[in-house]
Amino acid sequence: MRRYETLSVFPEVFDGYLGSSIMGRARRDGLCEFVSHDLRDWTHDRHRTVDDAPFGGGQGMLMKPEPIFEAVRDISSQFATAPHVIFFSPCGRRYEEADARRLLQHERLLFVCGRYEGIDERAYDLADEVISLGDYVLTGGELAALVVIDSVVRLIPGALGDEMSAEDESFGDGLLEYAQYTRPASFEGREVPEVLLSGDHARIARWRQASSLVRTACWRPDLIERAGIGAEQVEAARLLVGDGHVD
Repeated sequence: MRRYETLSVFPEVFDGYLGSSIMGRARRDGLCEFVSHDLRDWTHDRHRTVDDAPFGGGQGMLMKPEPIFEAVRDISSQFATAPHVIFFSPCGRRYEEADARRLLQHERLLFVCGRYEGIDERAYDLADEVISLGDYVLTGGELAALVVIDSVVRLIPGALGDEMSAEDESFGDGLLEYAQYTRPASFEGREVPEVLLSGDHARIARWRQASSLVRTACWRPDLIERAGIGAEQVEAARLLVGDGHVD
């Protein structure tokens, strides 16, 4: 069973999300286990202090290295398989779907969640890798940990119920997912593309492939460039999609 652990000063924030929907079902089905550790359990003063003022001055408080080192070492020694330790930082590598698939191969993941002004730089020596979700700042690493856990757990075979669900989505092939529609077929003058009502599965498959290309070209042209797809192929997809219902 895969084991996903978090180390945080607010361990309670994980319970609700990881106990609900797909995450909760994966846990109940025995596909994975979630454990939230409280960093303050590795402090040794009556105030359970995890932060202090930064050397050299500056705003805010910095997370101390001692509790983090002690916690990570202790947690890592609890099972025969040591966890793959992940920290979050703006200086980390940008997280992508390929990273979720790579992390799925690890039996244990330990997410160290920073808070306050940041973490003492020496603590990063414990990290197997450092991840950034994007060029913005969060109040703490807990949300980032939840994002990564969610993206990995949904790839576990059986977690989504439909074995094809994780493949037939945005970024599964490096592009955005095709446009999708449900009832009613006509809504405020907006019509569902006729091909999707045809029952012709071959036509639908071709339309969806074209829709994926057109949506990606519209919203994420960087992915088109990365995939080496030419303008002619995109234009052919636009003609196939035809009615423009690609958003």
